[in-house]
Amino acid sequence: MLITRANLITWEDETRILENYAVLVRDGCIADLGPSAELENRYPDAERLDAGGQYLMPGNIVAHTHFYGAFARGMAIPGPAPKDFPEILEKLWWPLDQALDEDAVRLSAQVMLAEAIRHGATTLIDHHASPNFLTGSLDVIADAVEQAGLRAVLCYEVTDRYGAAKASEAIDENVRFLRKTAVNDLVRATFGLHASLTLSDATLEACRQAAEGLDTGFHIHVAEHEADEYDSLAKSGERVVDRLNRFGILGPKSIVAHAIHIDGREAALLAETGTWVTHQPRSNMNNGVGVAAVESLLRLGVPVCLGTDGFSSTMWTEWKTAYLLHKVWHRDPRRMNGMDVARMAAYNNAALAGVFFPEAPLGKLVPGAFADLILVDYHPNTPLTSGNLPWHILFGFHESMVTMTMVNGKVLMRDRQLLVLDEAEINAQARELAPRVWERYRSFVH
Repeated sequence: MLITRANLITWEDETRILENYAVLVRDGCIADLGPSAELENRYPDAERLDAGGQYLMPGNIVAHTHFYGAFARGMAIPGPAPKDFPEILEKLWWPLDQALDEDAVRLSAQVMLAEAIRHGATTLIDHHASPNFLTGSLDVIADAVEQAGLRAVLCYEVTDRYGAAKASEAIDENVRFLRKTAVNDLVRATFGLHASLTLSDATLEACRQAAEGLDTGFHIHVAEHEADEYDSLAKSGERVVDRLNRFGILGPKSIVAHAIHIDGREAALLAETGTWVTHQPRSNMNNGVGVAAVESLLRLGVPVCLGTDGFSSTMWTEWKTAYLLHKVWHRDPRRMNGMDVARMAAYNNAALAGVFFPEAPLGKLVPGAFADLILVDYHPNTPLTSGNLPWHILFGFHESMVTMTMVNGKVLMRDRQLLVLDEAEINAQARELAPRVWERYRSFVH
């Protein structure tokens, strides 16, 4: 396919804005790019997709999300509103986890994947939990991902919340799925852990041993609330990151979500081990848990990425939230420079996705890169340059402007019409199932 008459945003190390260019897509990758007239002459027989002056750029990447959160939308939490994050876990997320059966796991994934296509998110790193449908749950999600044509990295959270047998079953699910997806085109795996506060030393050691020889890191929540740190200190006399480091959980293939309440030494350990950190500002605001010291982490050399934590895959909205949250948190409009937001969301997210899909570059519009691309119907009223691009995204771009989504060279949405999923049917099935999920949820709320 030859995409013609496009304005390219390349997201190279030195981003280029190339006007009236064309891109040739072949075998799932970008095969050539150049001025539109030149490539139209060079490839006269290629199928054409006329961009009509829209911006063509790499698709957005979501560094940390939870597909299973789809059924939480509009769901009433019984009793008084939770007063802090531990109560949110106990009254919302942990009962909802237990309420999920196979149909709910499949539909929640399909809902989130359809939204991702519509919003221009092409790679998603998910963290799953469904203790009453555990073994095989990652297969159900993987099938949904492959049907949608998106790219995803999946894992199952290991926790001691439901006893030793369930923890062992969760370890086995991660190991099985890591082996199964080692060469999958669109779905890869990592080893999921819930959080230090629900993991014993014995379970952490079992996870470390199970991961040996699998060439994997871990995906774990860290210090989202102070309770995680106090629990770790009570258990081990160590703070969370120190404890995880002792068990070999950190490293250049491991992802730590949140890292809000870590101290300076923990931040240094994350930098020294090359561990990835994901920042989820909308979720942090919603849960009232505080704000990670993202600028300090970046200065230390920690690769901080941007995720959604189960909010819709509207990554430019997450950009905006990160940009604004740090300003109001510090009462200083100079905080969180737009370039730092771009560094997290564009460059670091792409580098993290590349850990799991190393066969070709992701997140760049260059020959040889994966053809994971979106068209954006944005018409700037001021010059758009490589120097001011982050601020155009922050103040001008909106996910509703995405008109085409392509992954691995396959068009998943064209002219805002999904080609791979029946969004109306998925939503209708989810609406029908939701009351039963909510009823089961209420049975697990204490």
